[in-house]
This record gives sequence, structure tokens and C-alpha cells, in this order.
Amino acid sequence: MNWKFWNKNKSTEKKKKKSAAREWTDAIIFAVIAATLIRTLFIEAYTIPTPSMERSLLVGDFLFVSKVNYGARTPMTPIAFPFAHHTMPILGTKAYWDGVKLPYYRLPGLSEIKKGDVVVFNYPMEADSPYFRPVDKRENYIKRCQGAPGDTVSLINAQVYVNGKPAPNPPGAQTDYTITTNGMDVNPQVLADLNVTNYDNVASPTMTKDAAAKLKAYSNVKSITPNYKQPGMADPLNPVYPAYLPEYPKYKLNPLGKDPDWNVDNFGPIIIPKKGWTVKLDSLTLPLYGRAIEVYEGNKLEVEHGNGKITINGVETTTYTFKMNYYWMMGDNRHDSLDSRYWGFVPEDHIVGKALFVWMSWDDNASFFSKIRWSRLFMGIH
Repeated sequence: MNWKFWNKNKSTEKKKKKSAAREWTDAIIFAVIAATLIRTLFIEAYTIPTPSMERSLLVGDFLFVSKVNYGARTPMTPIAFPFAHHTMPILGTKAYWDGVKLPYYRLPGLSEIKKGDVVVFNYPMEADSPYFRPVDKRENYIKRCQGAPGDTVSLINAQVYVNGKPAPNPPGAQTDYTITTNGMDVNPQVLADLNVTNYDNVASPTMTKDAAAKLKAYSNVKSITPNYKQPGMADPLNPVYPAYLPEYPKYKLNPLGKDPDWNVDNFGPIIIPKKGWTVKLDSLTLPLYGRAIEVYEGNKLEVEHGNGKITINGVETTTYTFKMNYYWMMGDNRHDSLDSRYWGFVPEDHIVGKALFVWMSWDDNASFFSKIRWSRLFMGIH
């Protein structure tokens, strides 16, 4: 075959060379587009800013989170500044334009969200906050999935039960304890070696069950008991779901009715909504599911407290069929975690991805030569 047409005039024409500025511009644009696609569709880096997952994940852990496992969520706010989540650094202005919004869609994933997975998601309580942001621009939270769509979840003395069976406890799960000694204080170095922590907002020391068992063996420790809230005793100073919700009074058909006597350690049972599940709406269920119906699924919900009449999108009804799946997320640091026990269900459109491994861990409180936690580098997350 005659291939001369391919090289026609190539030998005689002078190829125009790009300027250095043009080459740099092309390289930067390509790098930004490639990195954005990788962050959106495949994997993204996050950091742990709070102790809600200790001691499974520590403040200063840097994670890689997979978007592939559950299926990447396509951008719902597509016009945004690259590499900024919701706020521009230094300037403090919005890093996105919400004049264009796309509907929720998720690409096929490798698996469903499983109980026990450590999941990154957008904070659902921002849906009706004073600084409203689109779903994909809300704060990123990380918790452990304790309940999947259709599950019945409850807590008894801080033990999670799913469908009536005790759920496995993460090895790094911790709570706060009361330590009673014979009058001799526990050596601070012993507490440090056992990773016992005193948080500012928790009155008693916090530790894992293994650490508590080892501490109990010391001769000067008479007893060590977990500080569990008693069942049947709601804490008005620390209300939990659904009383925690700002719109809770609206969903109470009987404003004078008794609130659930739940607390952070004894909670439920509660059924997690599943796509296609139809719930009967009454004085017991509306406080539990009203927010999901109105805020997360975008319906206009009206309640007439005098006669108990419920109207959804202008139509009187006594039932509702859910359009999305929901999940129950909890932190491993049970007494220092703002999670589903307070704000309830996490909708599927808020799910970001699955935490895979720690690629770097930095301890701000350690000495200069000990700031890197070498033992945690490239540690898988379980």
C-alpha cells in the first residue's frame, strides 16, 4: 500500500514548536483533569481530624478511600474549584457554584456496604443547617457501618445488636471507665502504655476493653467499670435520636406524648429504611422517619397536631414508601462520637467511599523525632 499520503509534506513543512509557557499550561491542565478523574472515580486521600474512631483510627491518620468499592458517585455539583471540597483556602469563599445541579447517580460498584465497613460519607445534618450546602459538598465524616437497609438495630449496655444478634465489636472500640484504687494513684506511664486517654469533654478516662482488663490486674486498682447509661433513662442534657433533631417537635403527633427513653448506651430497636419499604405513619414512626421523608427524600410533609392528619405533597396519607436505602453509622469511640445515635440514618446519596488503608500517621503531640507513627504506615483498615 502507498503510505505516502500519511507523510505528505512532512519532510518539507516546518513543524511549529510550542513555547515553554504553552507546554507548562498543557501539562498543568492535563494533571488537573487526570487528578480530578482519579479523585472522583477511583481513590481519594482523607485525614482523621477527631477522635471519634479511636482507637481503630487515630487523629492524624491519613487514609486512602476507595470510590470503586461501592461505586463512584457522579458529581452532583459539577462546577467547582479543583482539589477544594466546599471552601476556598485562605479566601474562605465557596469553592463551587450551585447554579448547576445534577441528580444523584452512582456507578456500579464492586460490593454493597457491609456491616463493619469503615465508611466516609457526607454529614446529613447539614441538609437543613444555616450554611446549607449541596449533598456532595457537605462535611466528610468517617464512621463504622453498624446497620444496613432493612436491619433492626438496638443497643443494650453499649453492645450493638443487629436483628436480635450481638454485632462483632471492633478491636479498637473504646469507652470511658471509672477507676477505683486503694488510694494509690495509677502510674501515668502505665496509662500511657495502655493508650488510656483523658478527653476534654469526657469526665472519666477512656480505653479499650483489653486495656481495662490489663489495668484491673494492677494491685492498687480495686475496680474498673464502664460508665454505661442505665436502660430506660433518657438524658435531657444529652438527647439522642429522634429528640436530638431540631424538627422533632413537628413530627410528634401528640406534642404532650412521652419521648423515647433512649440514651447513647441503650437505644432502640429501630428499623433502618430500605428502598421500596412501606412504613405506616403514626405517633411512633413519624418521629423516627419524618426527617428522611421530608429532608432527605425531598417531600413536603405537613402535620396537623390536633387531629393527627399527615399530608405528603398535598395528599393525605397514613403510609410512605422509601425511595432510597439508608445506613446506621457509629464511631468506635462510643462516648466521644457524634453519630447515628444522635442524628439517625445516613442516606445512600451521602455515601462517599470505603476506607482502605492508612498511608501516613502523624502525632502532633509527640516529640519531633516521634511524630510519625511508623507502625501505622500502610496499615489496612478493618
